[in-house]
This record gives sequence, C-alpha cells and structure tokens, in this order.
Amino acid sequence: MAGLRLGPLLRYTDGSSATVWVETSRPCTAEVRCADGAGGTARTFQIAGHHYALVPVTGLTAGTTTAYEVLLDDTRVWPLPGSPFPPSAIHAPGPDGALHVAFGSCRWASPPAGGDDPVGPDALDALATRLAADPEGERPHVLLLLGDQVYADETSDATQRWLAARRDLKEPPGSGVADYEEYTHLYYESWLDPRIRWLLSTVPSFMIFDDHDVIDDWNTSAAWLADMRATGWWRERLLSGLMSYWVHQHLGNLSPAELAADPVYEQVRSLPDGTDVLRTFTARADADPATARWSYRRDFGRVRLVMVDSRAARVLDEGERSMLDPGEEKWLREQVLDSPGAYDHLLIGTSLPWLLPHLVHDAEGWNAALCRGERGSRWARLSEQVRRAADLEHWSAFPESFARLAELIAEAGSGADAPATVCVLSGDVHHAYIAEPSWRSGPSPAARVVQLVCSPVHNSVPLSMRLAFRAGWSAAARGFGRLLARHGRLSRPPVGWRKTGGPWFGNQLMTLTLRGRSARLRLEHAKPRQGTGPRLTTLLDSELAP
Repeated sequence: MAGLRLGPLLRYTDGSSATVWVETSRPCTAEVRCADGAGGTARTFQIAGHHYALVPVTGLTAGTTTAYEVLLDDTRVWPLPGSPFPPSAIHAPGPDGALHVAFGSCRWASPPAGGDDPVGPDALDALATRLAADPEGERPHVLLLLGDQVYADETSDATQRWLAARRDLKEPPGSGVADYEEYTHLYYESWLDPRIRWLLSTVPSFMIFDDHDVIDDWNTSAAWLADMRATGWWRERLLSGLMSYWVHQHLGNLSPAELAADPVYEQVRSLPDGTDVLRTFTARADADPATARWSYRRDFGRVRLVMVDSRAARVLDEGERSMLDPGEEKWLREQVLDSPGAYDHLLIGTSLPWLLPHLVHDAEGWNAALCRGERGSRWARLSEQVRRAADLEHWSAFPESFARLAELIAEAGSGADAPATVCVLSGDVHHAYIAEPSWRSGPSPAARVVQLVCSPVHNSVPLSMRLAFRAGWSAAARGFGRLLARHGRLSRPPVGWRKTGGPWFGNQLMTLTLRGRSARLRLEHAKPRQGTGPRLTTLLDSELAP
C-alpha cells in the first residue's frame, strides 16, 4: 500500500482550480477530494527512486473555502490519524475582498520537538500556531518564500550524522549535500515539522531559490564559477540542486495551463522513470541559463506578482555583467508592462534586495568596477577576493541592472493607469527594513514605490553584521560610500533612496493587505511561549496606500 512520505503542499490556487503536491512511498494514483465535491487525480512520476504527484484540483467555487483530504489508490492518507490540527482547506479567492500576502526568506529547519533552538522560534511555526488556534481568523491568501528554503551548504547536526552514515565527510563536499538523495533529506527535515507540514497544506505557497538552496554566493562571478567547475563535486551538487528545486518548488509555482504546456513535465510524466529527462534539462540549463526560466508571474485579481530569478539567470562575464540575461530581462519587462491599468498593485519578488544601505550599495558598485579592471589588474585580483569574502553580489553589484530595474519600475508606476503601489519584496540579508526611492531626473512615478525586505524566517545574524547594517545607513557611511564610488569611477544611480523603517532583527514575517487601491503593511516577530508554541507579535502596522 502506498504511503504519504511528504506533503501535501497546497501550491497554485485561483478562483476555480488549485494544485496539491505530494511525495509517496511507491507508484500510485493520488487524489484530492474536497468536501464541496471539487477534486482531482494524478498518477505519480518517478525521479531518482522517489515518487511524486502534482494533483490538479478543479471545480472550486470562487470566494469559498473547502476542506480536503488526500487519498492514494483510494486509501485516505491525509489528514493524519489523530491530527491535532484543523482540516486542511483550499480557499478559492473571489474577485473582491482583501488579499493577504505574507512573505519572508531564509529558513533553517526547526530542531527536533523539545529541543533547544539556538536561533529562536521559527516565524512559520508561529504563524501555524496562530492559524490552528483560530481557523476562521485572518490568514494569508498567499505565502511567498523568497529563497533559502533549504540550506545545502549549512546542514544541521542531525543531517550531518545522516550524511556520515552514507559517505566520508572529510572528502568534498564535506558536510554539505552531494546528490539528489541528500537534497531530499533536507526537504524531509524542513517540511515534515508537524506545524510546517500542516501550514503548507492549507496556505498556498509560491517559492523562488536563492544561493543557499545550492551554495553560498551561488553565481557571484565568472571567476567563482570557473573555480567551482574545476572541483570534482560541483556538477553533481548543482544538477541535484536544480533537479530537486524543479520537483519540490518550481512545479507548484506553475498554473495548470503552464504545466500542460511544459515539455519537460510532459516527458517526465510519460516515462516510467523521468530522472534522465530532468537531469538533461538541468544540465542544459547549467550550460546555457537562457534555456530555462525559473521566473514566473501570477495575477491575483488586480494584484500582479512577478517573481524574478536573480541567481541562475545572471550574465557573469566581467565586461557584460548583468543580473538577468537579455531574454530574462525582456520577459520581465513584458510581464510588468503587460495590459497597463490591469492591476492596482505590482509586487516584484526578488530574493536579493534592490535597495541596500547606502554604504553597502556603493561598496558593491565600487567592487564590481574594480573587478572589471577599472583600476588595473592588481586591483581586479584583490577585489575578486573581497567580493567573495564580503558577499558583494546583490543588485548593486550589477550597476547597469540596478539602473534598468529603476527605469522599469518608474515606467510601470507612471501614467494615467499607474498602480497605487509598486513593492519590491526581498530577503537574504537576515534583517528587515523599508526603503523608498526618489528619481533624480524626470517626474517621479505616481505609484508609491517601496523596497520591503523581510528576513530571516528562522536564522540568525552575528552582532558584527547587525552593527554594520545599522551603520550602513548613516550620514558618515554615505560619505565614505561616495568616496568609494569616485574611486571606482561609478556613474550616479538614477535614484536616491532613504530608509523609512527598521532595521529590525529576529525571526519575522511581513504581510501586505491589499484591498482595491489601498495597502497596509504589517511586520511580526516570532516570540517563544510556553506550552502552546511560538507566537507572532506585531512590531509595525502601517498604511502604504490609503
């Protein structure tokens, strides 16, 4: 009899359909059966000895909520027997009403039940605790996970013991994961946490990778990539990382129509074993990033989300460095500018912040200029070492890409059909803040433009970095940054910006509440509480658009 190994995860949802992802113990037919008669079935597909299904659910009624159960070969496997949680449910959004969008990034797996947590309570655990205690209360309609869903290079003690039983950790890649099977262990560790498992079964989630999903500072530079490709372990790590991301995260980001048109998904499902097909696809994506698109767009009524791949789509040649390759940049522009007036709020999801503390921004641009030889080969060699040591690889390390994104945002936010807000949603930097740009030439956009950074969901940041992030916004830091910019012969960026909130540190989530053309932002921290699990406390509740 087939068993449920992982999931269910509620992924894509709209007013009439949804998808539910599961991993099973053997080949079978997975079924989602809803209390109102909606449902769907899918046969599992096989990757590297594991069996998965993405079940399309049809027949939902917009504006309603229906409980569901999961069956494998007609045997019910979800909800789990004796579950303390309310029934998992699918909320089919209606055309009206508020949309609650929660987001954050960077989540280490929670420790075993009863164990001490060295980085404090998990914000997703705290969210699950609140929703389980009040199933009829306010809940996110969408949960955006903006990168580092698993840490392939920073594994837990428990995972390292498991790895040590498979291979010698003294050999590369050491305590980091090496292959697809080891990646699956990371997802088990992260998504089998009881609260997280229930949360992801009942709140629709959309995801994008960041560096730790593969390795710290993934695709920092051409020199970095050449060094990695020279090792004996990198290729297997990368291909396994992309394969496991495609299975566990990417597929659920796609709509049923996109899935039906995806040739790789069609081939994988048509074969007894789709491993070779998927491996060939990811190898091609590694050789030529333009052959794969991890970015995607979702429209929630009059709210548009464009999630941008700011890792795998990079151009790394020092003479042509760009955060996005030409095809990806063209795609982003098309999605943002499609059907002017069709949305009231534009959300641009990118794992890496667009607007950073001024000193960090200038340091990254200065470093990029020196790496491309602006001050000679000696400075270039030293700057490459600095780039890797200090993680200087955000949007500001790609100055032309930074400027083009500013221009695109200004265009999208201007004109008679301009949206009320343009929000750039990011994580990565293990603290939260709000920054607002102002354009140095031409009229400013009619939309309110904000950079919203929320990280981590469950991680930490050393005291030295806390002090650096605080100091990076100061007038003295800004002055020093201008000196670096002059030394690097940098052009002035098209926007200036100021911090209007934060920095805040700790495990946290942000939530946007969007209703018509109004927008509110709430920031919540996870706090420990004895007996009933962690709780979320509100640090900020402010209006972005009236």
